[in-house]
Amino acid sequence: MKMSNFLPAILLACAGFAGVAATAHASTLDDIQKRGELRIAVQTQGPPFSMIDKNGERTGSSVELAKLMAKEMGVKAVFLDLDWDGLLPALISGKADLLAADMTPTLARATKVAFTKPFIYIGPVVAAKAGSKFTSTAACKAPGTKIAVLFGSTGEKLAKTVFEKGEIKSYKGGGTLLLDAVKNGQADCLLNDSSAVAGQAAGYPAGTFKVMPELLAKEPLAYATRYDSLDLLTWINLFIDQTTLDGRLQQNLDYWVNSAKWKEAH
Repeated sequence: MKMSNFLPAILLACAGFAGVAATAHASTLDDIQKRGELRIAVQTQGPPFSMIDKNGERTGSSVELAKLMAKEMGVKAVFLDLDWDGLLPALISGKADLLAADMTPTLARATKVAFTKPFIYIGPVVAAKAGSKFTSTAACKAPGTKIAVLFGSTGEKLAKTVFEKGEIKSYKGGGTLLLDAVKNGQADCLLNDSSAVAGQAAGYPAGTFKVMPELLAKEPLAYATRYDSLDLLTWINLFIDQTTLDGRLQQNLDYWVNSAKWKEAH
């Protein structure tokens, strides 16, 4: 190489290395620390994981764990209230740093976002209006039965195989949409996560719904970040490990998910 061409080549190489170094040092955790806020995408109403309680406070299992994450980071937890189908877009667009909801990590979703290790395992159940002829999961499999599911959920996909002869009705949003559909006669049965059904049904008079006892599958729930936030992903996995070891994770789940203790206070 001629000397006249050597210096520009060196400068170009240095510029390239500088760009790589800048990229390598880009850190979501640094951004969160500088901002003083951990921005968390949550479902508007999805008890017992996320909800606005009777006191007007944002709370729930995933929400309280996210608050604890922010506390451990030394920053403020800022929640973005969204319908179910708005959660992933908020994370992908960068509006949120973290997605905290009762979301199952699937291969399809993992092509868009990075999931943490599971913090709990749950399963989908079938429910119907109490006093109706739909007294079992088998009864809900009758031809023409209207099955309510959440649009874009794993339950929507599962319902197509479990209720092959049924009419699958997908509802866009979250919260009590499925329970309302069954209660009002728009659907005969619903399929949703056991924890969501139990938590949401608590807001209706006792005996409004019959929840079938069997789990149709075993599913993990996890938090999610972006793939360009692997430092945050690593930190949250460590958080899950440490709160598992010191008992704080189980304490949260026992209060919010494995019992109805929270209902009186919230």
